[in-house]
Amino acid sequence: MGRISTNQFKNGITIEHEGNLFDLVEFQFVKPGKGSAFVRTRLKNIRSGKVLEVTFDSKDTVEQVSVDKADMEYLYREGDNYIFMDPNSYDQVPVPKDKVEDLLPLLKENTKCFFKRVGEEIISIALPDFVILEVVETDRYIKGSAAGRSRPRSRPGPSSASRCSSRSET
Repeated sequence: MGRISTNQFKNGITIEHEGNLFDLVEFQFVKPGKGSAFVRTRLKNIRSGKVLEVTFDSKDTVEQVSVDKADMEYLYREGDNYIFMDPNSYDQVPVPKDKVEDLLPLLKENTKCFFKRVGEEIISIALPDFVILEVVETDRYIKGSAAGRSRPRSRPGPSSASRCSSRSET
């Protein structure tokens, strides 16, 4: 997109800093009594999720990255790829398993997802805020148990045998 000055910062923009892509989480313009003004920022690395605190001089410029956002629909799995479709153009996009691994427990067919892309590279995939799932299996609820949890399963062992024998001796 081009270079922008630090006085054009807005929360949510994506910038390139030290060769990595970052989302601008928070920024604060500081004008001290002495010296030049500066901008204190919190940047979130798009790929690793790590948050950094970086201070820029007020005269600095940074490269703003154009991020495309698109709605996609998950269709099916094919080998190690997961196939998503653009509902507007019906283009199908294969996505490697490592990009969607965190989403797999909640990713079901026909789920609408939100993609963020820089060029052709997919930088993040997000599920909708709410999903409807069906519970197919759960542990049995036992009344009176701690926080509604079922009892832990145990098997007979030396400690339980010794308890039984100590009870019978008294």
